Amino acid sequence: MIRAETDALLAVRGLEAWYGESHVLHGVDIDIKPGEVVTLLGRNGAGKTTTLRAIMGLVGKRAGSIRYNGAELISARSDIIARKGIGYCPEERGIFASLDVTENLMLPPVVMPGGLSLDEIYTLFPNLKERARSQGTKLSGGEQQMLAIARILRTGAKLLLLDEPSEGLAPVIVQQIGRMIREIKQRGFTVLLVEQNFRFAQTVADRHYVMEHGRVVDMVKNEELLTSLDRLHEYLGV
Repeated sequence: MIRAETDALLAVRGLEAWYGESHVLHGVDIDIKPGEVVTLLGRNGAGKTTTLRAIMGLVGKRAGSIRYNGAELISARSDIIARKGIGYCPEERGIFASLDVTENLMLPPVVMPGGLSLDEIYTLFPNLKERARSQGTKLSGGEQQMLAIARILRTGAKLLLLDEPSEGLAPVIVQQIGRMIREIKQRGFTVLLVEQNFRFAQTVADRHYVMEHGRVVDMVKNEELLTSLDRLHEYLGV
């Protein structure tokens, strides 16, 4: 059991999750402080994406405790969780193909004050400004990823759950995504990031939780990453 952090923005304790009869998470414990970027590392099937989905209330059944900004969310519906200020960017991104970039950005409702304006978003994502009138189908994978994240930043959500944002992207685009995550951290946003590429993760994160078989089995601070490579290689099989 991870020691409780009283100053945590998100405190997950003993989180269990099921898809139908399949028991996927077995007591996940995570703490994230305001302004941190924290990653979930692990092999395919370790439970990383399910952890994000369970936090958002998008699994069939869950148990344990999920406290966000002091409020217990384990029994809350996903729409209530979103209105509390948690934004979820799934791996498939969910861009509306028939809408242009600006229409995609303006579609989600503002849930609370403090979101970025359209001008601020276009300053942070100049690629999107150039493609403002392009339909979702015309965007590259990297542009779609930027759009999916930018859309959350406009809503006022303070905690972003990002699932594999670097997956399948060219190295130069991965570097852009990394710069963007570091920039939103500087702006006070908090990020929980699912990654398999820990070399990318180490360029943006403060801490790394390692998952195996639906459990957190280790936590490594970013400054300790280089001295923990043998351990991480064993966990991740790389």
